[in-house]
Amino acid sequence: MGSPEDQAYRLLKEHCHGFMVSQVLFSACELGVFDLLAEAPGPLASAEVAARLASSPRGTEQLLDACVSLKLLQVDLKPTAVYGNTELASTYLARTGPRSQQNMLLYMARTTYACWGHLAEAVREGRNQYLKAFGVPAEQLFTAIYRSEAEQLLFMRGLQEVWSVCGGSVLAAFDLSPFPLICDLGCSGALAKECVALYPACRVTVFDIPEVVQMAEKHFSFAGEERISFREGDFFTDPLPHADLYILARVLHDWSDEKCSQLLARIHHACKAGGGVLVIESLLDPDGRGPLTTQLYSLNMLVQTEGRERTAAQYRALLAPAGFPRVHCRRTGGTYDAVLARK
Repeated sequence: MGSPEDQAYRLLKEHCHGFMVSQVLFSACELGVFDLLAEAPGPLASAEVAARLASSPRGTEQLLDACVSLKLLQVDLKPTAVYGNTELASTYLARTGPRSQQNMLLYMARTTYACWGHLAEAVREGRNQYLKAFGVPAEQLFTAIYRSEAEQLLFMRGLQEVWSVCGGSVLAAFDLSPFPLICDLGCSGALAKECVALYPACRVTVFDIPEVVQMAEKHFSFAGEERISFREGDFFTDPLPHADLYILARVLHDWSDEKCSQLLARIHHACKAGGGVLVIESLLDPDGRGPLTTQLYSLNMLVQTEGRERTAAQYRALLAPAGFPRVHCRRTGGTYDAVLARK
């Protein structure tokens, strides 16, 4: 057995190599490795993968072998090495996978990763790093995300993917059937289908800025779903649709406490009597020192937005003064948790 120093050094190496692991995953997605193997009639040799991807034989073989070590690919060595997707890759990484996360991973590779290259500056300055990463002023939070139609669509498709996996558990954390009229604020319609599937008697109005609504109606299929409608507007300045329940899914974590309070006060004004707001976020532990994933998300809010992740108590402190005194928090056991506050 190694000494404690050896164990500590191995842990240090794992941590410092983390960015390399991310880039193996991102690069394999960008190059189309998982899509190619998903479409192939059987496993492929590295030379054939390289030929089909127009990539170098040497680099391709090294990338494929790294993916095998990360359990993203599997390899059969006899008589010659051939590669195929693991179940993880077939499910989550191939574009045709039933729970594909490819668009969100590509967004992280192109936008999030660039901002994280300036984490030290973000900590030093206390603000997002869009200016250094993309030349976009820090005050224009979503300009970098929506810097082109292609990047905006990538981000929106990524949200669809995330909620296709996580949406059911957060929407089922509380019984939302008493709220027949629901307004989904700032989520581009990504949760709407999950909501009407789980609560057939409800109707959902998606309220988002015009470019998001127009993109959603153009590229996402809502045909024949009469229970979902769209309305354009800015939830900080424009009148909000009247509803029994307002859903804020990964919205409040983008903003400062002051702006969260402003938004919640506007929601309270528009909310019907007896109605409420459902906040969907990744909750920090009461002391703020875990879970690690949520702490990393909070640092991501530092480098990409003006907000942060919060504890259940911190959400209560925002909701109660805004007119939602009855606050209940539920851990889902997954990435995102639910906070239901009643008017």
